Amino acid sequence: MENREGQNVPQVTFRTRQNHEWVDVTTDEVFKDKTVVVFSLPGAFTPTCSSTHVPRYNQLTPTFKENGVDEVICMSVNDAFVMNEWKKGQNADNLTFIPDGNGDFSEGMGMLVDKDDLGFGKRSWRYSMLVKNGVVEKMFIEPNVPGDPFEVSDADTMLQYIAPKAKKPSDVTIFTRPDCEYCVRAKGMLADAGIKYEELVLNRDYTEMTLRAVAGISSVPQIFINGDYIGGSESLEEYLSSDKAA
Repeated sequence: MENREGQNVPQVTFRTRQNHEWVDVTTDEVFKDKTVVVFSLPGAFTPTCSSTHVPRYNQLTPTFKENGVDEVICMSVNDAFVMNEWKKGQNADNLTFIPDGNGDFSEGMGMLVDKDDLGFGKRSWRYSMLVKNGVVEKMFIEPNVPGDPFEVSDADTMLQYIAPKAKKPSDVTIFTRPDCEYCVRAKGMLADAGIKYEELVLNRDYTEMTLRAVAGISSVPQIFINGDYIGGSESLEEYLSSDKAA
């Protein structure tokens, strides 16, 4: 693996699929006159990539954009069909997925490696980089150790480099059920506070047993923020008016 800081990104053409048609996208179209964060990974649908790498970059993309980044790109040595389906499955609407199908870009970056032991063939090593107008400003390359290390190419490390004082979004989950006026009220309070949340709906995303297991109660809504149990709508109102929500 090679650190390419201070160098231009490789000139290649990416074969993408958009609206059921082949669309060629050049390096210049991706990087010229833009500030771009790229994170590249070994393969679509693989465990670490799907459970951690992609979701966190997707969550932090609005924060990246608030701090001068124009686009956040997920790249992998996979074909366009696979990358498009993976993006759908990840609900990663904030990210741009680019297929490096033949590995030309990864090879030009010095990041193409053999994954024959896994039956993958040649794939990208896991890394991230900040590119400004086609020039690599910073790279975070995972250490060259056996397995699939994931220590430095994560979204939080990149954000710390770009904007150390940036405020990260809260992790918020709300348990609800259909036709629940208190749930509607709680979601409205979160929206008014500019807080994005993940909603879990009874008998679609969870059962009453699950709610009792995690919250010790079966009534809804139940809200969790950054690992802390907040409670129902009244508790949420108190939380949002307190210093904790600042």
